[in-house]
Amino acid sequence: MATNPPDASADKRPLRIKLVSGNGNRPLAEAIASHLNVPMTKSVCRRFADMEVFVEIQENVRGEDVFIVQSTSFPANDNLMELLILIDALKRSSARRITAVMPYFGYARQDRKPGPRTPISSKLVANMIERAGADRVLTLDLHADQIQGFFDIPTDNLFAAPVMVRDIKKNFELGNLCIVSPDVGGVVRARGLAKRIGAPIAICDKRRERAGESEVMNVIGDVHGKTCILIDDIVDSGGTLINAANALLKDGAKEVMAYLTHGVLSGGAVSRIQNSSIKSMVLTDSIQPTEAVLTAQNVRVLPIAGLIGEAIARTSREESVSSLFY
Repeated sequence: MATNPPDASADKRPLRIKLVSGNGNRPLAEAIASHLNVPMTKSVCRRFADMEVFVEIQENVRGEDVFIVQSTSFPANDNLMELLILIDALKRSSARRITAVMPYFGYARQDRKPGPRTPISSKLVANMIERAGADRVLTLDLHADQIQGFFDIPTDNLFAAPVMVRDIKKNFELGNLCIVSPDVGGVVRARGLAKRIGAPIAICDKRRERAGESEVMNVIGDVHGKTCILIDDIVDSGGTLINAANALLKDGAKEVMAYLTHGVLSGGAVSRIQNSSIKSMVLTDSIQPTEAVLTAQNVRVLPIAGLIGEAIARTSREESVSSLFY
């Protein structure tokens, strides 16, 4: 399996795209633009006094292939509205094709009905993005694979695994590693990454008593004396990771690290991680890192612009995106 996405600059054909960004994660958009060697399209995305979103595209985009980079992270509703209005503005400006690049897809955890009279909010968000006028969606490590099926337009779900594998190989001795899923739902993700580095896997069996709280009951697999790396897509409160780390150490693990794609990190999550038994946590910058993340001693940010940039380049050139991962 390939683990190093090729550099978009290796293909000498110039990219004829327009790259637009909202306020969801502008530093990532600028890093993607730098990787692709294309300028950011001039645009304004601001608020009126009553917090209404106002958007203006300040360049001609008629007939252009436009990519909007916008993570719908906190404040989720504001960033989602920015994305929808940016799509509408570009549609009304006669853009040829509009791709919503969502490194973090907000509302992804609401992908099914957990009980009676509850919504499937991620399906609603998919409908809104389509209705606004997007032609394609490009996202990263969706919380649930079935969300791709919520769209009736082409949707590419990228995987952060190649970037994580490269970092793990650089920083750890592979012979004593064990890849761990913090819950049963993440087993496929952990197994896929473990296969890339030839490591065994373990699973933390978790029982969730109520939303936002979790309790690890036992560890499935041999972790005694091993350096354990927890793999997950989203860390919010940090409770699941901390409980999993404690369970692994109780079962004899030498030390516990964590690799996550999306650092939601609500409330005092960063502080809880810092004071936990997790030796280090690595996050991608799919969500713009907060000051707390950047100053935390045991939290590190892994740049994802190269992977997303290559996917954008391949989409523009009508080349395979899936071949980045297989």
